[in-house]
Amino acid sequence: MKQLVVLDGYTLNPGDLSWAPFERLTCCRVFDRTEEEVILERASGVPLLLTNKTPLTATTLAKLPELRYIGVLATGVNVVDLDAARALGITVTNVPAYGPGSVAQMAMAHLLHHASRVAHHHRQVAAGQWCSCPDFCFYDGPLIALEGKTLGVVGYGEIARRLATMAEGFGMKVVVTSATEKCDLPADRRWMPLNELLGCADVVSLHCPLTQDNHRMINAHTLGLMKPGAILLNTARGPLVDEEALAHALEQGHLAGAGLDVLSSEPPAADNPLLTAPNCSITPHNAWATQQARTRLMRIAADNLAAFLAGTPKNLV
Repeated sequence: MKQLVVLDGYTLNPGDLSWAPFERLTCCRVFDRTEEEVILERASGVPLLLTNKTPLTATTLAKLPELRYIGVLATGVNVVDLDAARALGITVTNVPAYGPGSVAQMAMAHLLHHASRVAHHHRQVAAGQWCSCPDFCFYDGPLIALEGKTLGVVGYGEIARRLATMAEGFGMKVVVTSATEKCDLPADRRWMPLNELLGCADVVSLHCPLTQDNHRMINAHTLGLMKPGAILLNTARGPLVDEEALAHALEQGHLAGAGLDVLSSEPPAADNPLLTAPNCSITPHNAWATQQARTRLMRIAADNLAAFLAGTPKNLV
């Protein structure tokens, strides 16, 4: 049987799932994590690799002559040098659309965090502020009703569409921008150019893949186009945002808040300015990690491998 090595399986399966779908296909060895200096040691002589965030550079791939297949345990494939893989005849697959509802749910959770301030008021209650309040209710900052507000989604894949539906359930209007104008939008959703969207949206949510063209697309200039008091959400890719510029916009009070599940470097450096920026909620890139989404990811990744072994590869990148 052909040998499969999983370079960094822990984030997908910290112990609550099973690798059995892969073990039924081939001899399988799983590592929780693989540091860069031991990639070659673990991957040498192996024809089949799975990676989530362990990078496979052109230099590394050139030193793995027996490698024939790389299964990326994610949708994004920037951890693999695709040009080098193609030149070497290595098949690369990814796992699309395994958890759009989970990621959209996290984006909405960040929005509700800023609109309803549940965590803040819970802390105030726990600190005794309500107990000592002379009134039946207590609030010490603005609470935002989402009804009637405008959500602008940047990118219009499945996650963005799921979030748009959730937002409409709260009575929000939805406007959309994407690489190409969409002609299949529902009648109550409107497409517009990015700059126009930034100027009209009360909430801007990023849902686009990272490319050379959109690196730091949210920067000092585009932040300046956003409505004063707007909220920025990013559950896509950290490098879409200039973090210094966003921290400054929050510190100056131009934005009411930011909700982020991704940062430019993960884990972040201790001096990342967003870690101490006001009104900035950050979750540790775990929007994708519900058990339901991880179970689907595992199943699709195993199906990808089975299809490759059968000579009919799918989800190629």
